[in-house]
This record gives sequence, structure tokens and C-alpha cells, in this order.
Amino acid sequence: MSVLTTPALPNGFSPPSPAPESAPETEADEESLIHPLLNRLSRSASNNTSQVAIVGSSICPIESLDFEYTLAFLVFASSNFGLTLFASLITAFIAPAAAGSGIPEVKAYLNGVDAPAIFSVRTLFVKIVGSISAVSGSLVIGKAGPMVHTGACIAALMGQGGSKKYGLTWKWLKYFKNDRDRRDLVTCGSAAGMAAAFRAPVGGLLFALEEMTSWWRSALLWRAFFTTAVVAIVLRALIDVCLSGKCGLFGKGGLIVFDVTSANSAYQIRDVPPVLFLAVIGGIWGSLYNFLQDRVLRIYNRINERGAAYKIVLALTVSIFTSCLLFGLPWLAPCRPCPSDTSEPCPTIGRNGNFKKFQCPPGHYNDLASLFFNTNDDAIKNLFSKDTDNEFHYLSMLIFFITCFFLSIFSYGIVAPAGLFVPVIVTGAAYGRFIGMLFGSHSTLNHGLFAVLGSASLLGGSMRMTVSLCVIILELTNDLLLLPLMMLVLLISKTVADAFNENIYDLIMRAKGFPYLEGHAEPYLRQLAVSDVVTGPLQLFNGIEKVSNIVHVLKTTGHNGFPVVDEPPLSEAPILFGLILRAHLVTLLKKKAFLQNPVPVGYDAFNQFSADEFAKKGLDHRDRVENIQLTDEEMDMFVDLHPFCNTSPYTVVETMSLAKALVLFREVGLRHLLVIPKVSGRIPVVGIITRHDFMPEHVLSLHPSLAKSKWKRLRFKLHSGIKFF
Repeated sequence: MSVLTTPALPNGFSPPSPAPESAPETEADEESLIHPLLNRLSRSASNNTSQVAIVGSSICPIESLDFEYTLAFLVFASSNFGLTLFASLITAFIAPAAAGSGIPEVKAYLNGVDAPAIFSVRTLFVKIVGSISAVSGSLVIGKAGPMVHTGACIAALMGQGGSKKYGLTWKWLKYFKNDRDRRDLVTCGSAAGMAAAFRAPVGGLLFALEEMTSWWRSALLWRAFFTTAVVAIVLRALIDVCLSGKCGLFGKGGLIVFDVTSANSAYQIRDVPPVLFLAVIGGIWGSLYNFLQDRVLRIYNRINERGAAYKIVLALTVSIFTSCLLFGLPWLAPCRPCPSDTSEPCPTIGRNGNFKKFQCPPGHYNDLASLFFNTNDDAIKNLFSKDTDNEFHYLSMLIFFITCFFLSIFSYGIVAPAGLFVPVIVTGAAYGRFIGMLFGSHSTLNHGLFAVLGSASLLGGSMRMTVSLCVIILELTNDLLLLPLMMLVLLISKTVADAFNENIYDLIMRAKGFPYLEGHAEPYLRQLAVSDVVTGPLQLFNGIEKVSNIVHVLKTTGHNGFPVVDEPPLSEAPILFGLILRAHLVTLLKKKAFLQNPVPVGYDAFNQFSADEFAKKGLDHRDRVENIQLTDEEMDMFVDLHPFCNTSPYTVVETMSLAKALVLFREVGLRHLLVIPKVSGRIPVVGIITRHDFMPEHVLSLHPSLAKSKWKRLRFKLHSGIKFF
């Protein structure tokens, strides 16, 4: 929901000039002035004159009123349409990987899944520009997820030394050009993105630890902490610079920073039952949100698979639907009189503010329009604010909650950068304030504190995080007195929601097809050995291999790692020498480091190469074997693979439990795991395991009888008769 002022009203709706203080106008005086006008207008109407509308003591033709609001809607909808069109165009045609939140992609990468182009320079550019455009287009989406992805992109580009394609390379960054340091940098980048989104350095650190990374080391802890601390200092410095107002919203509340600290925020034992009710219902709402989001994403994926035109039409359809709801629903809200103790003008006309006049008479405001025609940050701040129990109506809060709940579901999944964090906070705040209105007479907590707890309950029910969410919300609200209630709400909502489905990011990763490895092993994995899931045929290379054989294997298989075996006369018996990667084989073919005869050359072969040629390539610079031109004479030559092998690959015996192999594979962060025979005299390697071999779909397809041995989770399933989508 973008920054938008209330649609301009006709001149006839401006309040009349105030009367002199010596002669205050009473209600009787107003009626004596208005009633003769009404009589004259009724007589004029009987003579087929133009119809009029009366607001307060002002008179305006209805035709003019309709034209003004129609024009305002057209301006509102067309601006949203144009911004959404721009965001969808650059995403669809420049960087499709920038669509969505980005958190599932980063989480999958830190688990070992390197999806194509998720950290490229184009993705970074589209993520920043597209996110600004999509959020400004009034879509109910957030910027926290895109900021996490942005931080991860910057870190990944630093981890590969910059971008050769655009001439942005730094020699000192080449030190980090390896998988381990790149993964650590991406972890720090994701923590920095979350810290920047909410100005929550500790919360950003815990978010990376709890939700993002699969491998954590003590050294990574202080590195991520240092990163988020620098983010907090830089943000503080920029805010101080912009306090003069020259930086727009950035210096005056553009960041999501809310202060709900109140001297009377202490709670009593009678406040616990309403909070427990809020937590339980919030967990149910969170699980329903995940269920509907998963179903909508499946439908969107079918539409998006048809091509870029369908993607853009879908995004524009959502934009038009959103504009109609945001502009039309405030007409259902009642007008409320302006509070007498407000610190800002009420109503606010022609500028950003919390009291939108919309269609109300002078001295009144539309509370629903005040939420819709505002930034997400200001809407959350309004809902979290203390001493505002009388500023919102029941009907307005219910409409706002239902609208945000469903619009956030339908807005995610279009071809534009979009986050889930902020929409869930907005929806949860409306839900919590509505619960506070219901239990206001039975609790000492004000409605703003109920809104904070409502956001926590919906976040816990949808995201399923606990520690990081608790710290992020506490850093947002600056109210440590809510800590016990916050912990209680998060734990209960997460527990309730876990009984129905998984967290939202896991569902999105599954919909995208990422082979994500969970931290726990299913019971049926303990009943299987490694050899039970190894499938063939196994592709091997000899220590000195013919070029034609290497080219054939690379073109006919999709494997990224190959065992290298030495046989007599290079060794007394067949032995496993090591593992060589596809990228290294392609480099050898491209460099044409060939031999006329199959004789070892030793480590002098390194003299023909530089370390940069074997470093991890950028995402857009991967060489392909199909692009290498070789003559028939070169195809009959040989390559000595010994100097380029990893001579100490991780190996497991074929009789090892598959559950133990999963723990080793995930905790060490492997891509390949070699399986060796238990007895000698056989081929030195019997197979190679990748993450796809641990996936439940693969294991249960080989051994369907073990499906009954899965974890018996307490999950409630919908009856087949009420399933939809």
C-alpha cells in the first residue's frame, strides 16, 4: 500500500470560514440556515434542476461529486497499474529469479541448492527497483523478504570477486572465492537485510541462525553479529542526517520503527486468558494463511508456465482488483469525529497523515481510509499506537483484517518482487486490535498492545519462528514488559499451527521444487542402508582418460562429480584415487591440456593453469562442453586427471545407515558422497550419493512399503468433501 493522499474533494466540500468568537453559531442557527436551503432545493428539484449533495453546511452538485471521485479513482488505479506493469515487465524479461520474496531461494542455497541466477547482478538490480515499484503500486506486499535477498545478492557477488561481465571486480575479494566463504557471506548478507528492514540487529542475526542457515559455526556468529551491528550504525547515521526532512519518508518514519512503550503497559493475571485465546486463534489463522497461499501458488504456477504474457496479465489483474478494493471499501466505513487531543491536524488533506477525510464531512475522518491510503509502516504504527482505543471502529477493523488477509495471499506469487513479512504483520495487527476491542472491558491491556500480540500470533502461526520473531518485535516496539506474553503467544501459535501444516517458506520451497534437506531423519531411513538407494549406472573415469570418453560422459549425463579410479599398471590393484568435478573437466577440455600418450605428467600440469581458472565461476559465466570445439585428432588424445582430483573425498561404507549418511551429508554441507564396498576385491567405488537420493520422493519410490514408517505428526487434515483449489 503506497503513500497516497486522500482523493481531492470538490471545492464545495471545504469547510466554511469560522464564525467570529463573539457570535458562535449554534445547532439551532445552523438548522435555521439549512432548512430554507432545503426547501428551495426541493422546489428546484421539482422543476427538473440539477441534483445536489449537502455535506455539513456546504452544497455541491452530485454530478460534480461523482466526477471528482471517478477521476480520483482513475488516477489511483492507473498509477498502481503503471507501477505494477513496470515491476512485472522488468522481472519477467530481465530477471525472473527476482520474483517473489527471495527468502526461500536464499534458504535453499544455504542448504546446498544453488538455483540458477538467484544472485546475479541483474537479479540484484531488478530486486531493488522492482520491489520499490511493486510496493508503491499499492500491492499488499512487503519489502523485508526482498531486502534479505538483496543483502544475500551483494554478499554472493563479493564472494565471487564481483562481476566480470560488468567490469566490477576487485582482486582482494578473490580470497573469498570458494563455496564455504561464499556461503558464510550469504548468511551474513541475509542477516543484514533483515536487520535493515526492521532496524533490528539482534533480530536479524537470530533470523539467519534460526530460519536461514543449515550449517552454523561459532566463527560465523560473531561475523554475522558484526555485520548487523554495522547495519544498525549506518542506519542510525542516515536517519540523523535526514532528520532535517530533506530525505522524504526515510527521515520521518519511513523505517518500521514503532514505540509503544507506555507507563501503564503492565499486565495482570486476568489479561492472560484473552492473550491465550488470541494466540490459539492466531495459530489457526496462520495455518489457514499457509494453506491458502500454497493453493494459490499452485494455480499461479500453472498460469505463469504459459509464458511471460500470462505472467504480466496476472499481475495487472491483481493490481486492478486491489485498487478497486482499496478505493471502494472505505465507503463502507462510518465517519468518526476527529479526536480533540490529537497532535496533528484532523482531517489531513493534501498530505500524508493518519486522519484521512475521504468522503466525510468537515471535522470527521474515515478510519478505514486512514489505513488503506497510507504506507504499510504508518498503518502498522497506527495500529500499534497507544492511547488510540477510540480511533477505530469494529466494522473498519474487521474489513481491514479480512481485506489484508486475502489480498496478501493473492498478491504474492505474481511476477514481481514481493515479501510476506510486512503483510503478515499488518494483518496480525488488525486481528489483534479487533480481539482487543472484543475483550477491552475484560483486560487492562490497551488495543495497541493487543495489536502487537496479534502480529506475533500470526507471524508465529505462519512463519513458525520463535526466538528471532520475539526479538524482532521487541526491537520494533521497544517494550520489554511484553516479553513474557510475547513468548507465550509465539509458542502457542506455532504449536497450534504445526498441527495443520508446515511453515510458509518450506511450502514455497516445495512448490518451487527445491530439494531441501530437513534437519531430522525420518524413521524409515534407519531401516535402509546406503546401498539401498544407490542407483546406476555409475560413471567412472580412469586416472588417465581419453578425451573422447570424457566428452561423451559429460554430454550424456548431468552429474557434477565423477569418481576417479586407478587400475594396473598405475596401481597394483584397482583403487579409488579421488573425485573430480564437471567444472574442472570442462576447464581441462577448454584449455586443451592433452597428452599424446597415456603417461602421468604429475603436478607440473598446474603450470599451464592459473588458480582463477579453477575458482567458482560466476552465475552467468559457466562454460559448457557443447561450446568447446575439438578436432578428431584431439578427441584421440588423453588427459591426466590426477593433479586435478580431490584426493580425500567423503566416503561411507555401503552398509552404513541411510539416516547416519543424511546427518553427515547435511552437517558437513556436501554435494557428493562416495559409497565404497565393505569387502575388498570388488570395484573400489559402488556408487555416489547426492541430495536427491535422500529426498522422501526418491526413497519411497524405491521402497513404497516404508511409507507407513514416516513420522506420525499430529496433523489435522481437511475432509475430502471440503477441499478446494
